[in-house]
Amino acid sequence: MRTPCDESLILSASAGVPCIGTARPWILAATIMGSSMAFVDSTVVNVAIPALQTSFNANVFDVQWVVESYGILLSALILAGGALGDLFGRRRMFLVGVGIFAAASAACGLAASIHQLIIARCLQGIGAALLVPGSLAIISASFDEDSRGEAIGTWSGFTAITSAFGPVLGGWLIQYASWRWAFLLNIPLAVAVVAISLRYVPESRGSEATQVDWVGAVLATTGLAGVVTAFLESARLGWRHPLVLAGLLGGFSLLGAFLATEARVRSPMVPLVLFRSHAFLGANIFTLLLYATLGIFFFLFPMTLIQQEGYSATAAGSAMLPTILVMFFLSRWSGGLVKRYGGKIPLIVGPSIVAAGFLFFAAVGAGVSYWHTYFPASLALGLGMTITMAPLTTVVMGSVNQQHAGAASGINNAVARVAGVLAIAVLGSVMVRAFDSHLERGLTKMKLPPNIVDELRSREGDLRRMEPPQGVDSNVALAIQNVISESFVSGFRVVLLCCAGLSIGSAAAASFLITGNRTCRGSAMQG
Repeated sequence: MRTPCDESLILSASAGVPCIGTARPWILAATIMGSSMAFVDSTVVNVAIPALQTSFNANVFDVQWVVESYGILLSALILAGGALGDLFGRRRMFLVGVGIFAAASAACGLAASIHQLIIARCLQGIGAALLVPGSLAIISASFDEDSRGEAIGTWSGFTAITSAFGPVLGGWLIQYASWRWAFLLNIPLAVAVVAISLRYVPESRGSEATQVDWVGAVLATTGLAGVVTAFLESARLGWRHPLVLAGLLGGFSLLGAFLATEARVRSPMVPLVLFRSHAFLGANIFTLLLYATLGIFFFLFPMTLIQQEGYSATAAGSAMLPTILVMFFLSRWSGGLVKRYGGKIPLIVGPSIVAAGFLFFAAVGAGVSYWHTYFPASLALGLGMTITMAPLTTVVMGSVNQQHAGAASGINNAVARVAGVLAIAVLGSVMVRAFDSHLERGLTKMKLPPNIVDELRSREGDLRRMEPPQGVDSNVALAIQNVISESFVSGFRVVLLCCAGLSIGSAAAASFLITGNRTCRGSAMQG
């Protein structure tokens, strides 16, 4: 699912020299394919997680790092990536990003171990941090005001379609070929993007670009990595382990240093002055809470469908199509909500419907029909996000002065990505602990021999992939399998309830911090 304010980033970027008419379709093709590589790759990996676990005999902590390594670098560096494009040339940095992303995709597809895959995913995150803002800035620089609206609509529509059907194609490749092809497919796309860009995309730079906030970028990346490491490893090592304590202390210290640095430097990556606006602060708290729910849900849901419900990878990739398609077909309708009701009401109603969708997912029992359970829950999730997206973008853009619109859009976009990264670390840890707790109670009731209990405890990180020890009685093995299944469902329900609570929390943030005015411009920067 795309992050908020993508279109606003295009509108707020400084214009360059508009391209000639014949080049415009090719520029759109290059930017759409470039953006789609990054958008689709992040969702396809979620569908591939069960296959990765099987291929590398990996546990849940390993596959969390496959997702998080990419997300940390993308979310922490995307603002710096945009600044690099403004300074050194948008097409140049876009092509560098595409090249890094393609090389990293090849490394992912050829990875011989889970650790090699994690390293390659780090490189993919760096490439995405360059190509995503570069693609948006190229559209802004290449189209004049009269044609920019149509270009944004075309880009938005095609990226929505690829975001919807990418996981389906990825699931098909995983099921009938190999998970490796989900990564290798990026290589011919990247070759096409480079060829088109070199031929048709003009070079442009930001007129106000002076320097890149390298110190802020390093502090944000290392601080976020430290915090994520602590939460991910806490479920395996415990909170008192030196690595976990070092991650927490070091991570939060580095993030504190990041905030101190941003308050002092001349060209900060995150201008803290923007947060003096209550509406901007509220919009970002709202984004952090709501997009955290989406991050952990889209990580765990395919795993649940494939490992718990027995879905194929193709079916799991198709399961969330209703959510994406509802957002696509109702996007024009949602754009008019702000004019009719202002920004506040949709940002209360939308997350409330999202919370209802999560509660519906939590109420679903095992082995039931998709059309009677997951389908209506997916529709509710899609409707809630549809009501939310356009008003959120409008509130973000209206909460600051016009000259800060680009920075505001970029910050909110980065916050949404950080939210997903933190959610997979924090709520992923909640999932593991809930699973362990339920499993422990179930095994205690069975009164199994200590050696069998110890073996099962040693494999708790496998979650639903855990199998009964070899050599046990068939009836005992079946009973253990039932306990494992019940423990996984119980853990997933706990996370879904947390998601519902976070959704309500985002609605509360909108209620208290965002005004009901139909436009916030003019109140920006006021306390």
